[in-house]
Amino acid sequence: MKADVLVIGAGAVGTAITRELTKYRLNVICVDKREDVGGDCSKSNSAIIHTGYDAKPGSLESELVVAANPQYDKLTADLDIPFKRIGAILPAITDEQFAQLPEIKEKALKNRVYDVQYLSKEQILAIEPNINPEVKGGLFIPRESIIDPFIYVVAMAENAVANGAKFMLNTEVTGIRKDGDRVIGAETTNGYIEADYIVNAAGLFCDEIANMVGKFDYTVVPRKGQFYILDKNTGCKVNHIVLPIPTKITKGKLMTPTIDGNMLVGPTAEDLPDKYDKSTTTEGLDSIRADVQKLIPGVMLQDTITQFSGLRPNRNPEGLNIDVYDDVKHYVNLSGVRSTGLTNSISVGAYVANLLREIGLKMEFKDDFIEKRKGIVCIRELSREEQHKKILENPLYGNIVCRCESVTEGEIVDAIHSPIPATTVDAIKRRLRAGMGRCQGGFCGPKVIEILARELKVDPKEIRKNNSKSYMVCGKVK
Repeated sequence: MKADVLVIGAGAVGTAITRELTKYRLNVICVDKREDVGGDCSKSNSAIIHTGYDAKPGSLESELVVAANPQYDKLTADLDIPFKRIGAILPAITDEQFAQLPEIKEKALKNRVYDVQYLSKEQILAIEPNINPEVKGGLFIPRESIIDPFIYVVAMAENAVANGAKFMLNTEVTGIRKDGDRVIGAETTNGYIEADYIVNAAGLFCDEIANMVGKFDYTVVPRKGQFYILDKNTGCKVNHIVLPIPTKITKGKLMTPTIDGNMLVGPTAEDLPDKYDKSTTTEGLDSIRADVQKLIPGVMLQDTITQFSGLRPNRNPEGLNIDVYDDVKHYVNLSGVRSTGLTNSISVGAYVANLLREIGLKMEFKDDFIEKRKGIVCIRELSREEQHKKILENPLYGNIVCRCESVTEGEIVDAIHSPIPATTVDAIKRRLRAGMGRCQGGFCGPKVIEILARELKVDPKEIRKNNSKSYMVCGKVK
């Protein structure tokens, strides 16, 4: 198998790079060891599109995030990705925090984020009455936005496929071959892939890929973030992203609406030695409660429907880096892509494409690049007349499988047979929300397994939750 460019990692950054490269007449392959696109970090984060107001001025991260944010209006419209510009509030609860506001605003100006505004106590409470009434004032960042991070990655990958890219999932890179000082391909669990150029966008595991080409100048220290997801009917909500005053380590524990109307609360910031530790802990969840109640005293964490954790690929030494090397030619290494990685992925795609050109890749623009992608029809969002029409076209759209989120059998079948096929229970959940409601799959789970088995023509015992060993059924119980 031969590629002009091999991209390692199918998270937000890897899929964005792959899509960007399909704007040129190139043979592009993206590999990932997981069963679905989305990586680790891209499917377990705050789902916020940042402005870069609090990035380190003059840094590469600041450059890429500030450039990325304005692009999301067109990108999400073109690729049918749920996206809302709801804005963020940064409330100062104490006098000490209030004294920090001018410095934060000055930092925003240095990052060329010029629309950050001061708000008085009265203005904050008028638009967010559930914020701590002791608030002294705050800042409003109008272009901070929310997105569906699952659909974002799927949409970028599907659009890349429409433009000729190939995705090889369940494909782990086990080694990289070199000819002298140039990379020439990768050994994988699905065979050898010859490649003229290789891009390492492996996120949590980028240091391990870098070590395969002899680069040992950094390590990845996973930083765990635990979250609560609250029921859509919780009695205490916010209308904007409510952010704490950030620290040097973390943006802090926030409360925000999700794109689908739940409340997201968290995360923690815990450095770990284990890249596979995605457990939630009593200590971590209790720390969220203590911190968020300072911002939103009435937050009703008893309305949680689930908790989860994600891992950010924190780099040591810190900092977003996109590197090329004189002694390892035709290779691009990305590391330190952390909290803003979802946001800056679109800019990283363009940045890496240009870097590949600079190190010798011949790139000819296509004149037939497909810009638009249409997602799976969402039956619950259609009018009665539109629903009736879809059911006449396909009766499976009239069979509701997930009652909490009103997901139909027709939508599940569409996801299974999409350009990036959903072949696991979690893949269905991420695309359609079947299993994300109040019962967390207690009702629809068995039916989803049955549909997957039928459409994939396998025994139900072969259906997995996500990875290769997470089988959902172990045998008959009656």
